[in-house]
Amino acid sequence: NPTHSHHIIHLYTSAIMKTTALIIASTVVAASAFSPSSMKMSADGVSARRDFFKVVGTAGVAAASTAAFPLVASADIEVPSQVTEYPFPDNWGLTFDYAEDAKKVRDHMYVATGLGKGAVKMEDYGKNMKKEMIDFVSYYRRFPKIAGKPSFSTLYTSINVLAGHYTSYGFKYPLPEKRRKRLYQEYAEIEKSLKRSR
Repeated sequence: NPTHSHHIIHLYTSAIMKTTALIIASTVVAASAFSPSSMKMSADGVSARRDFFKVVGTAGVAAASTAAFPLVASADIEVPSQVTEYPFPDNWGLTFDYAEDAKKVRDHMYVATGLGKGAVKMEDYGKNMKKEMIDFVSYYRRFPKIAGKPSFSTLYTSINVLAGHYTSYGFKYPLPEKRRKRLYQEYAEIEKSLKRSR
């Protein structure tokens, strides 16, 4: 029946168009989260940080980043138990050496992801972490050779997840188990990429 075939083709085409539109919209949202227009740098960088989290702090960007960036292969990752006592870092901030900064940010995020309820200096840790993540992305995303590295794109995705958690729940609330597992998977990928200088 030609009419029936035409109807099926119409439904199929409509579904493809909707899916394509969703992917494009997700990619645009994720890309615009860090576009220069959404992050005007002020002399002290405060407005850049504020703008960054206005944009990044929404669940929409977290969902869009999931659609825009490939998910890490779901290898069996051991999720460490949450801790309440840990060595508080004294090396916050950038050195402006990508490999060193990416490793440091990843290591600090690893600790942040493992902090349990009532962890010592949890709020201070979160505030330092948030500033370091913003500074890292604000600085390194400007360099195409770095922004194209797998370690940077995976770290960027992880930063979106942790930043979104801080924006939604504050600094004293531990990450849920599902989110922790996803982050630990991404941290393992970042570590592998950095070891290969990628």
